[in-house]
Order: sequence, then C-alpha cells, then structure tokens
Amino acid sequence: MNLTFFDQFTSPCLLGVPLILLSMLFPTLLLPSPGNRWITNRLSTLQSWCITLITKQLLIPLNKNGHKWALILTSLMILLLSINLLGLLPYTFTPTTQLSMNMALAFPLWLATLLTGLRNQPSASLGHLLPEGTPTPLIPALILIETTSLLIRPLALGVRLTANLTAGHLLIQLISTATTALLSIMPAVSILTSIILLLLTILEVAVAMIQAYVFVLLLSLYLQENI
Repeated sequence: MNLTFFDQFTSPCLLGVPLILLSMLFPTLLLPSPGNRWITNRLSTLQSWCITLITKQLLIPLNKNGHKWALILTSLMILLLSINLLGLLPYTFTPTTQLSMNMALAFPLWLATLLTGLRNQPSASLGHLLPEGTPTPLIPALILIETTSLLIRPLALGVRLTANLTAGHLLIQLISTATTALLSIMPAVSILTSIILLLLTILEVAVAMIQAYVFVLLLSLYLQENI
C-alpha cells in the first residue's frame, strides 16, 4: 500500500509520452497573441501586473547593484510557480517533488551569490563568518558553526521545497483514498472527508505559490548579503 502512495511521484506516460510534457504546453496558451499593442486584453494586463508585483517584492531587500538579478529571480519565480501549480492537475507529475531538481536549482544560484560576494567585497563576505565582539575562546567554534550554516543553505532550500510539496501531495492522496473507500460504507463520513479534501486542495494551491516565493526570496536575501 505504501508503494502506491509514492507512485504519484513518477511521471505518468501515455503511449510512451510523459504527460508532464503536455501539461508544460499549457502556459503557452497564456502567451499574448501578436498585435500592435503591448497589452491586448485583460489577461495580458493581469499577467503584467503579477510580474511587476513579483519583481517589486523580490527587489525590495536588494540595493541597486542587485537589480541586475531581476530577470533571473523573476524567471525562476515564474518557473517554480508554474511547475508547482501544474503538478496539482490530475495525471501530471510535479518535478519539484524531486530533491535532485531542487538542488540543481538551489546550488548553482547560491554558489553564484557567494562568488559574487567573494569577488566584489571579500572582506565583508568573510566577515559574516565571525560576528563582531566575539570572545577570543569562541572564535574557532563560531567560525566552524557559521561555515556549516553557510554550506547547508542550498540543501535547506532544496529540502524545504521538496518536503512541503511532497507532504501536501501525500495528504491529498491519503484523504482521497479514504473518501473513495468510505463512499459505499459510510456516505456521511465520505462527504465530510470530501469537504476536507477540497479545503486541503485550496491549501495546497496556496502552499505551491508560497514555497515558490520563499525559495526565490531566500535567494535574494543571500544575494543581498554579498553585494
């Protein structure tokens, strides 16, 4: 029984074609059609407003030098948001439930922020490893602790995103399985679990958006420390 719960984290296929490829084509429907105006309909207006809002929120903790990263951070935010939400559709697969993919996103970007700080202001970047006013006997231990906390940042980014999405998907499958099993035995209880399932689905949509935002926001905070 436990193995079937985790089967949802493998990409379903139809005639040998992964269905995730079909779901990834859905965002192309949101692309504006060519025209002589930048904004042609209300959907384009809503998209522009959302992208502008996301960009503003991500650039708030950054100074002027960090604005060069606006395109990378906004694109990453839209990518994670699209993948997380598409993964909630039936018969699809959520790539961000795989730790390997999340680490492939987190580690290079974290390393880029770290190398940016070491290149532009090496003294300030290394100074974060030793807080000011530290007693002399505690210096070696604090340097070791701060170095460890610095090195586990990409791991924390990847594990946080993976764990939250995986837990949500497992809860949805467990409750949906219970709803189906109770339908013929106790219809009243089945209706109650259906309501819980609906509320949990709404919560999972919110979690998908929040986790994408938190992932990119933490990257922007790491960047602020190094510029």
